[in-house]
Amino acid sequence: MRARTIVVILTAAIGLGVLTGRFVLPARSASTVASGSAPSATAGGPPPPRPAAGPMTDRHLLSAAEFRKVGISRHIYVRDRVGDGGYANAACAGEKTLEQTLGVRDAHFRGLVTARDTDDGDPTLAVNVKDQVAREVAGDAGSPAMAQNFAQRLLLEEVPCQTEPATHWVYGPTHTVDVAASITASWMGSYDGDLNTAGTAPRGKEPCGGIAVLRNGSHYGVLEVDACLDTAAMTRIVRAAVTQL
Repeated sequence: MRARTIVVILTAAIGLGVLTGRFVLPARSASTVASGSAPSATAGGPPPPRPAAGPMTDRHLLSAAEFRKVGISRHIYVRDRVGDGGYANAACAGEKTLEQTLGVRDAHFRGLVTARDTDDGDPTLAVNVKDQVAREVAGDAGSPAMAQNFAQRLLLEEVPCQTEPATHWVYGPTHTVDVAASITASWMGSYDGDLNTAGTAPRGKEPCGGIAVLRNGSHYGVLEVDACLDTAAMTRIVRAAVTQL
């Protein structure tokens, strides 16, 4: 379009704007777009995951593949069961079952282990604790509000273990992983007693695994990571677990 023609169109548009109270500019012609460029498009990406609803199944539990992504090279065996039982570090939460704490007994248990030798009474637990990579316990609370209630209660059980006498193992500060609305997790790193010199987790030190409380829609869960993962690896594993849940 010639420059003179453009000036005439703009002048007419401004005059129309004065009469109507608003300016109306003509659309750009294709010839005014710079050569080799394309009109900008709205930045897109995958939609956020939708909160879970409905019965819990094994497919909602964390897979062994996620641990290979953070450097666990040994073969990981997956052991599942449904029922009741201990759900968190007994030294912190006590020897309680999920039914005793929340009144539910049909949770899904998954043990991720590096040996075939597991406990006769609970196949999700390795006989040798050194063979336990992680253990997840999860269920459907029936509603997002109840899942939030369960998650809060489970997390509060772990908070006291952020303060322990010196030389006793201790949990570190609480980290939050928010994936989407109603899909969130809180986790604490685990520190050996030789790093606990003041009654709390040491500053500037990486954890060695830890525990997470998960909530996704109406689903809730507890994930114990026995493998010695640092902050970055724990964050990745927890995000994968709560998203899958």
